[in-house]
Amino acid sequence: MAEVMVVTSGKGGVGKTTSTAALGAALAQNGQKVVVVDFDVGLRNLDLVMGAERRVVYDLINVVQGDANLNQALIRDKRVDTLCLLPASQTRDKDNLTQDGVDRVMDQLRSMFDWVICDSPAGIERGATLAMRHANVAVVVTNPEVSSVRDSDRIIGLLDSKTLRAESGGRIDKHLLLTRYDTARAERGDMLKVDDVLEILSIPLLGIVPESAEVLRASNLGTPVTLSDAGSAPARAYMDAAKRLMGQTIPMNVPTDKKGLFGKFFNRRAA
Repeated sequence: MAEVMVVTSGKGGVGKTTSTAALGAALAQNGQKVVVVDFDVGLRNLDLVMGAERRVVYDLINVVQGDANLNQALIRDKRVDTLCLLPASQTRDKDNLTQDGVDRVMDQLRSMFDWVICDSPAGIERGATLAMRHANVAVVVTNPEVSSVRDSDRIIGLLDSKTLRAESGGRIDKHLLLTRYDTARAERGDMLKVDDVLEILSIPLLGIVPESAEVLRASNLGTPVTLSDAGSAPARAYMDAAKRLMGQTIPMNVPTDKKGLFGKFFNRRAA
């Protein structure tokens, strides 16, 4: 049975969809069968980041409402055989997502893949709560600035109350993914340091993705950054994060754009 992971944030624009694509591709590159599911109904950006926008025929809403079956809607990645996408609808709204329909789709996906990664809309509305409902693992994406961290704290509260595990008295495994991090700016006090964010949110650190133009370049190319340039700093950060999700022990560091060099090491146990 698959691990169901939600990639979520309280604030938009923190790199959540980019992270969903990169982590999904990285897990698939490590031999896992992965599907990434876009719950951001009405916007639908995950297919763009995955380079599959022209291949969308049926979407999540079509499957939820019974207009198409799951195999018709799944898009297999051309670069990694074990990676698939279930896109969102761009013409419907989130009210078309029904709990019973999402339950049925998630049950099917769990039987087909090793990882089901749900790309959640930002915020706390219906699409976000449905995206996290079935999760047993959550990756909370945040930037090192106060408003982003504050909103992430709110999302952690929802993860502890709005999931099926919470309803049965359990908790899901939560991990922090810190994106757009710049060591020099943090040292100058222009952004929060890693330890500051961890002190506020109090969840294990999964990875630190540095600020890099390669992330934007990869998105514009329609390629997850781990596939567009595996040697780049963000690609190495996402690949390390994926290996940690698989249970491997990987030292925590801030990769730099200089190949073979690494930023500051943190004496904190990885997630």
